[in-house]
Amino acid sequence: MATMRYVLFKQNDNIFFVEMPASHAYQLSALNLRLHKEIDKLTAEHVPSLPYAVAECNDVELHETSISIISGLDYINRLEQDFAGIQEKSYPLISLLTEIRALQAQLEQWYEEYEEEQSN
Repeated sequence: MATMRYVLFKQNDNIFFVEMPASHAYQLSALNLRLHKEIDKLTAEHVPSLPYAVAECNDVELHETSISIISGLDYINRLEQDFAGIQEKSYPLISLLTEIRALQAQLEQWYEEYEEEQSN
């Protein structure tokens, strides 16, 4: 059984969890910090709002139905789509997209290997 970790995100008054393989949860938190550090440098008109990663934990037991748990791959896919759609002219957006896509590729590989293990 795969060990999962949960990254708690906060955006305005909303909170949600992203379920990640334990081996990759820190990467998501670090990527979020890096994106926040760089997002203010973007000059495009439509820059997506970005939630803050505020905590990581090993287990989550939800008691509130308005809080969701999102798959790490689903989250990173949406993040990649959001940033790929930015029409940036001044800041080298490609470096941010490269970091997002690197984690995306790692997660895709992790889930493929996990599904193979489950089918054997």
